[in-house]
Amino acid sequence: MKHRKGRVEGEILRELTKIIRKNIRDPRVSDVTFTAVECSNDFSYATVYYSLLTEDEQAQKEAEAGLEKAKGTMRHLLGQSLTMYKVPELIFKRDQSVIYGSKIDRLLADLKKQEQDRQN
Repeated sequence: MKHRKGRVEGEILRELTKIIRKNIRDPRVSDVTFTAVECSNDFSYATVYYSLLTEDEQAQKEAEAGLEKAKGTMRHLLGQSLTMYKVPELIFKRDQSVIYGSKIDRLLADLKKQEQDRQN
């Protein structure tokens, strides 16, 4: 069962990535990248994690609104490409790991710069 769940999550991630690039014309979601999908055990819900290249609060809210607006279309197109009895309800959540990773990168770069300044 775990193997099937992983395969289904991977398939949903691949298909949603195609759909958002080819079928969704909303400029609010042009910078959105899907990073992961987690399905409930009965496959009735799929939590789709996404990231944005910007940390701008306004762009974040617009992307969220764009995803909510496109949710029905995405689910419909997903149903056409998946071989599942029932297409899961999509829930979008912002992936915080990308922000966290870039913060760590900045801190490491600052430390390296401080170390170089001390040596000079």
